[in-house]
Amino acid sequence: MWADKSVFYQIYPLGFCGAPKENDGVTVSRIGKIGDWAPHIQKLGAGALYLSPIFDSDRHGYDTRDYRKVDCRLGTNEDFAQVVEVLHAHGIRVVLDGVFNHVGRGFWAFRDVQEKKWDSPYKDWFHINFDGNSNYNDGFWYEGWEGHFELVKLNLRNPAVVDYLLECVKFWVEEFGIDGLRLDVAYCLEIDFLRRLRSFCDGLKPEFFLVGETLHGDYNRWVGDGLLHSCTNYECYKGLYSSLNSMNLFEIVHSLKR
Repeated sequence: MWADKSVFYQIYPLGFCGAPKENDGVTVSRIGKIGDWAPHIQKLGAGALYLSPIFDSDRHGYDTRDYRKVDCRLGTNEDFAQVVEVLHAHGIRVVLDGVFNHVGRGFWAFRDVQEKKWDSPYKDWFHINFDGNSNYNDGFWYEGWEGHFELVKLNLRNPAVVDYLLECVKFWVEEFGIDGLRLDVAYCLEIDFLRRLRSFCDGLKPEFFLVGETLHGDYNRWVGDGLLHSCTNYECYKGLYSSLNSMNLFEIVHSLKR
């Protein structure tokens, strides 16, 4: 696969492009700056660009509002399409951040639940208990990602949620020609979801690359045939650091043997 031989360059678009920290709802075309850097990235020898979240979000990008829309602080979908065209013209593949474990409180389906409570058709898209209350006094309790209640956890065991996410992936591939996804907090995602995603993407575009963010544990749980192609190997990174800075070779030996 192309990713095995590629050097990746990473950009956090909201910061790189100088967007406001809060989503002010004002559309400003800033994302073109990434296209301007294509010659520099190519000169460095990087053959792929990983973009941290670009989808419409409440604040920092990992609190998604709309999976089919570029954040207005960066510009429009059309602006992004031009950036991808420029990057591809320079031989640079594009990998987007897929934040599929959770959404922001401004996510359209969660807003519907806030308004209609148990009458919302999307109440089962999340882990909700109407006998409790949230920190935001919504009138119901919901599960947030690792205690962060501005990040509303999706119910990936709900087929409707999975179908929706897969259709969004298809949208970005067919409309913009993206080449892969980096899955945020992949260690939190349902294994069945990862298998479904891999199968779907294999049929969608040849050599569509899936890399997952994993922190610890046996990476073979998430990476392999029918699963992710690769992962962010933080354990190996830590082992390399310890080898050079603490003269501790045991960590890297353990990682590499596994």
